[in-house]
Amino acid sequence: MNDRIESLKQALAGIEWHDDPGLLRSKSKDFHWYSPVLTELLQDKTADLLVQPRDMDELRRVAAACARLRLPVTLRGGGTGNYGQCVPMERGVIIETLRLDAVQVRPGSATVQTGCIIERLEQAARATGQEILMFPSTLTDATIGGFISGGFGGVGSIRHGVLKDPGNVTRIQVMTLEEAPRLIELRDAEIQKVHHAFGTNGIITEMDVKLAPAEDWRHVIALFDDYEAALRFGQAAMRPDLPLRLLTSVERSFAPYYTQYGEYFPESHDAIFAMVAAAGLPAFEALVAQHGGRLSLAMTDAEIAAAQLLPAYECAYNHTTLMALKKDKAWTYMQLAFPQPFSVAQAMALVHEFGHEIYWHHEFSLAYGEYGVFAIPLVSYFDAERLAEIKQLIEAQGVGVFDAHVITIEDGGMKTIDTAQIDFKKIADPHGLMNPGKTRGWLPEYARP
Repeated sequence: MNDRIESLKQALAGIEWHDDPGLLRSKSKDFHWYSPVLTELLQDKTADLLVQPRDMDELRRVAAACARLRLPVTLRGGGTGNYGQCVPMERGVIIETLRLDAVQVRPGSATVQTGCIIERLEQAARATGQEILMFPSTLTDATIGGFISGGFGGVGSIRHGVLKDPGNVTRIQVMTLEEAPRLIELRDAEIQKVHHAFGTNGIITEMDVKLAPAEDWRHVIALFDDYEAALRFGQAAMRPDLPLRLLTSVERSFAPYYTQYGEYFPESHDAIFAMVAAAGLPAFEALVAQHGGRLSLAMTDAEIAAAQLLPAYECAYNHTTLMALKKDKAWTYMQLAFPQPFSVAQAMALVHEFGHEIYWHHEFSLAYGEYGVFAIPLVSYFDAERLAEIKQLIEAQGVGVFDAHVITIEDGGMKTIDTAQIDFKKIADPHGLMNPGKTRGWLPEYARP
């Protein structure tokens, strides 16, 4: 491996690379430390070289050299993934994409390079009176390529569905990892060949994403006397005539981790965090009142910033885990999908069953044309055995668990091997060099000599 790395350095003359051990350790990690199980499994995984191409020509040179030298490659964007996608399982080379960040906005859509930070894409869209359909709670750090490679949905999914839904992403360009790299265009349903593949089957270089007319959003907190009332409100608010970008229920147990909100989110009440279009705020507030709640906060982006408060989307999705871990390292998390139609009684039964061992929050979303409810609860971590037992207990109640504490795609959310993704890997990564060990579907005998 060392000889091949030295040969790679010679081949990359003029392209920025780094082999500082401290930097390599940092760039070989992502947010997998949310999981104590993954932290232990991945703690010694470090790349041999970090490469930072500035444009497509440099990226092509890096890909060609890595293919020729048969060096393992791991792609890295903002490093905000939670499943170890950025961790090099077999050393080798990290290709950081952050400098590939061009954006071209048109009416109704944008073409954007893989390394563009999603906040920058949102700003470019808003400059034309438009906005992106959805984004992760790590808006300010995550790249669009990373979101496509490891994401599912996010802020905006309550209105526009998930990334996989038809029309949300219409084209993905992929560079192959071959001695003579090629560009392959995937369109419409074909994009599923690389969506949520953890960057294991081709280098995503750019994509076309749909845009929507920009809304004047308000960051909103609604308080309720108990969590069941918050859930029932969330269930009632899942309707197309309410213009929402975010709808999240949060137990009062989270309040100590959001102390900056003070009386906006006191420990005496459970809450709904939402983003509501200004025109829909009266209807939203009326529905809150019908369910026995009240608004404690409704602010614009500028008002949130002036008050030095977190935006509502940083109180949702996996940011809840991040905020808790900043104050108490004893937590980890789970990812759940409730069966449809959503049963508040079923959700509350789990709340009561686990007591203080699990702190709950639920995400209300649109996916595949239907409204649904997900949860990313905090779990008090004792050991891996108890975590597995909790998973079994929840699954026994008919609730799906997308395991965030495993290394491979299949053992997490996919559950089965996606043969279409593996077939595409044979084309785009014929030597099996892209982050080996992250997919069980690839077998050594598939590799081209």
